[in-house]
Amino acid sequence: MFDPEELEEIRAGREDWHDDDVEPVLDRFGERQETFTTDTGGQEVDRLYTPDDVSTLDYQEDLGYPGEAPYTRGVYSTGYRGRLWTMRQYAGFSTPADTNERYHYLLDQGQTGLSMAFDLPTQMGYDSDADMAAGEVGKAGVAIDSLADMETVFDGIPLDEVSTSMTINAPASVLLAMYIAVGDQQGVDRAELRGTIQNDLLKEYIARNTYIYPPEPSMRIITDIFEFCAEETPKFNTISISGYHIREAGSTAAQELAFTLGNGIEYVEAAIEAGLDVDDFAPQLSFFFNGHNNIFEEVAKFRAARRMWHDIMDERFDPDDPKSKQLKFHTQTAGSMLTAQQIENNVVRVAYQALAAVLGGTQSLHTNGKDEALALPTEESVRTALRTQQILAHESGAADTIDPLAGSYYVESLTDDVEEEAYEILEAVDSRGGMLEAVEQQWVQRQIQDTAFDRQKEIEDKERIIVGVNEFEVDEDPEMDVEEITEEDERRQIENVQSVRDDRDEAAVEDALESLREAARGNENLMPHIIEAVKTYATVGEICNVLRDEFGEYQPGSAV
Repeated sequence: MFDPEELEEIRAGREDWHDDDVEPVLDRFGERQETFTTDTGGQEVDRLYTPDDVSTLDYQEDLGYPGEAPYTRGVYSTGYRGRLWTMRQYAGFSTPADTNERYHYLLDQGQTGLSMAFDLPTQMGYDSDADMAAGEVGKAGVAIDSLADMETVFDGIPLDEVSTSMTINAPASVLLAMYIAVGDQQGVDRAELRGTIQNDLLKEYIARNTYIYPPEPSMRIITDIFEFCAEETPKFNTISISGYHIREAGSTAAQELAFTLGNGIEYVEAAIEAGLDVDDFAPQLSFFFNGHNNIFEEVAKFRAARRMWHDIMDERFDPDDPKSKQLKFHTQTAGSMLTAQQIENNVVRVAYQALAAVLGGTQSLHTNGKDEALALPTEESVRTALRTQQILAHESGAADTIDPLAGSYYVESLTDDVEEEAYEILEAVDSRGGMLEAVEQQWVQRQIQDTAFDRQKEIEDKERIIVGVNEFEVDEDPEMDVEEITEEDERRQIENVQSVRDDRDEAAVEDALESLREAARGNENLMPHIIEAVKTYATVGEICNVLRDEFGEYQPGSAV
């Protein structure tokens, strides 16, 4: 770095530059706005950055080399030069057969990992023929009622050759059990199954609201999954600790980072309290972040996340395995930034967001379809979204060197600023007793709501420009095709689940569900019992209802 004398010269030169060169221009032309900030307004952006802004940076301690602590520059020593990120497209709609067709299409187009979207009834632990499911079957994702549906989804797709990410939370144990059961049918060694379940209930209470059980039994299910997968499916990521939905709800980048890592701390503490050794499960933890519009803020957020998680794990939990301190993450481009107006603009937004994720070192990436502000994406739009990643990987040069923005005065300074603000938020969380207590007090929710309110006001007052929405508008938007889920699709799925119930061994189902009930009343790990239940073709709703009976249901506003 620069020695003190050189820094003094730089400071003096910067002052001279401002007085001699900038002031006359400011007097004549001014600047576009009085203050410049990052996308979420969390960080003020200076006119110029110099070595003085990173004068306290210690390369070895604060950055290090890729693959080495504190992992600021990445968790792999060769970055994308050895292997590109996993390219995923969030897919799943209507019936399992429709989803299987879409998966084969995406794999044929060069996608390297699958990402399952489930409909709302499945996410809430209801079968398609339940009263609560009426009108929602297959709408937001694929309807999965029983193992038969999972068999259809993965028909012709060898589970030892793909990695599958499942956006499922409260019933995550059931859907994971079905995935394992399909692998068993295919003869795949469980140790070779690869993928991720979201399984992040804390963020459901904060931002997304697809919860079933109260937090205490939810944490038990999560730690049971940790324990089971550490022994049976060591390549499967047991949780995707998600800041994505926190950001979608309106948080700043620093809030997304702080609340996500705060949730991660809670999960680690719960697992240790349940008797697990940190090194048995921590290497399987993964994270899920939002890719937003401001390229530099997002890169800084991703780099700060790795460094913070390393330091948090090292200082709070003292693991022996270096992998327990590595933050690996999936990124999805920002759904909340997609606009229904001038939807072609979304292709550009998604490309910049994807670039930020790659420059920040993501391990996995989903790029949104341009039409997702209107409906589930069409084949054409998901192909364009996938091609965005492929062009980024093979034509842009962004994947050719590791952490290419390292050393930028601006990026390094912004990384420090985002980290500092995130730690301040974490300290406020700790002062309230941790994330569970902070959520119970509604403090976390209020922070996000206040930020979202301020952002919306800025948009309405045109202090924040959204192209095509509050500026550069056109009178008419072009018509386009959208995917539609019909009443006939819902009827077929209801008939399918009823047919499964008619054909299965009912006595075996009852025995398996009773075994699960007894395990829930005691301290046994629930996963083996859930796997046995799904193999009898017990449905998602039946299994979740057993756990509802034993654990109860979380009511908004109740004590967490």
